[in-house]
Amino acid sequence: MSGWRGLLLIGQDPRVTEHNEDLVALLRELDDPEWLERPRDYDRGEVGVLFNVLVARLEGEFAAPCVGERDTQDSSEYGRVTVPADATVCGTRIVVCVSKFGSLALVCADNPGAFLGTGEAQVEGELNAADLDKVTGTLANPGYAIVPEELLECDYAGPSQLPWHAQRPTWWHRFFGSF
Repeated sequence: MSGWRGLLLIGQDPRVTEHNEDLVALLRELDDPEWLERPRDYDRGEVGVLFNVLVARLEGEFAAPCVGERDTQDSSEYGRVTVPADATVCGTRIVVCVSKFGSLALVCADNPGAFLGTGEAQVEGELNAADLDKVTGTLANPGYAIVPEELLECDYAGPSQLPWHAQRPTWWHRFFGSF
């Protein structure tokens, strides 16, 4: 599983679509129906160390305290880091969601689902390209694989039985949702 780490760092720019097949292959590789909430080889300590580094680096990049929420219960999401709105150019907070699976990460303006991806947030003037570059650059160094929200919102087509409350299961439910 470690062969892809650091190699599939994809910005959430709608113009970057040529790697979606690689990202879907990665999601399928990580999708083990016997391990819904976390992967078989999950190391909570290692994920926690990477998360702490992420929070510290984002605080350095934005010169502001960032809130890190971790250990999301009954979820395949490990945690979230929030860059405060007053530290961003557009005045909209940036949220980075981190999965328990393979260091998958999602970058959102305001909150997951507020916009269909960072491209839409940029078009609407809610996310500055330089701020997005700071976040994606920060995620690149420890080897997070950035998955576009547009891809995560696609219908789930894998072998796992997802929770009953997901009326239209998506890849988001599989790798960031609650169980």
